[in-house]
Amino acid sequence: MRLEQLQAFLGIAEAGSFQGAARKCGVTQSTISRQIQALEGDLGCELFHRTSQAKLTLAGERLLPRARKICAEWQSATQEIADLVSGKQPELCVAAIHSLCAYYLPPVLQQFCHDYPDVQLRVTSLGSDRALKVLKDGLVDLAIVMNNRFLTTGREMIVETLYEEPIEVLVAVNHPLAQYDMVPWSELVNYPQVVFKDGYGMQRLVQDKFERLEATLQAALEVNTLDAFRGVVRQGEFVALLPYSALVEARNDPTLAVRPLAGNSSLLNETTSSMTRRVVMVTTNDRLQIPPIQHFWQLVRKHIPPQFALDMRNAS
Repeated sequence: MRLEQLQAFLGIAEAGSFQGAARKCGVTQSTISRQIQALEGDLGCELFHRTSQAKLTLAGERLLPRARKICAEWQSATQEIADLVSGKQPELCVAAIHSLCAYYLPPVLQQFCHDYPDVQLRVTSLGSDRALKVLKDGLVDLAIVMNNRFLTTGREMIVETLYEEPIEVLVAVNHPLAQYDMVPWSELVNYPQVVFKDGYGMQRLVQDKFERLEATLQAALEVNTLDAFRGVVRQGEFVALLPYSALVEARNDPTLAVRPLAGNSSLLNETTSSMTRRVVMVTTNDRLQIPPIQHFWQLVRKHIPPQFALDMRNAS
């Protein structure tokens, strides 16, 4: 059974004749006849009484409402796909890490809403691993996350590096580590830490680093917001390892201190102990062909790396 056979069937049912259906469908009468014969052959019964006026048989009457539904669904599907390809999608969903949502993404969001006022932009702040999983599940169109090569491999995935940033130490202003211009790893490992919850790339990055140093990570508390990190560390006992972009507000807080990590460590003769994280933008090949998604991708490429580089220069 083919769609054009059902369309021919509907054309005859509505026009009342094979000739009328041919005019309606824009084909010859012989083409309509062949399509109906093939359809009746598939079904094993006649659909029309062959009289001066094509009248539905009992089987034709049973098929009629279902044929209308099938053809209507097909028309709706083709229209939706045409709208999608032309950029007329109802919404665009983005998952991004907290620091980007707070500081670097807002100008991009504002520009996109100006350029595509008819597209509902939905932005969700998620941990990197969770964001990549919902992208793979088709729940979002694009993710801006800390790279995880285990979740970004695949021929359908498009991955673009936006920037790399250093990991720094957040402590209370009166914490013993605040006395250092650059915090040695040999001192850092002695203090309990506040860490991100499972599913966040930063938790994995910190845990891997401690394992390479053969040191014990004293993960005393798990949180998942930057406000929570600042609030807990401000109490004085805990420390936190956070990326540069997550420490914007902490740098202006007189109760907190931000210190870079020292470049050397006596632990396991670790001579290059700097930590960085790579922030990437990820989507799939098919999504990047859709105009609104493509436009959002280009806006991020244009705005976020220069803004980040400028902030780094101003802080140095």
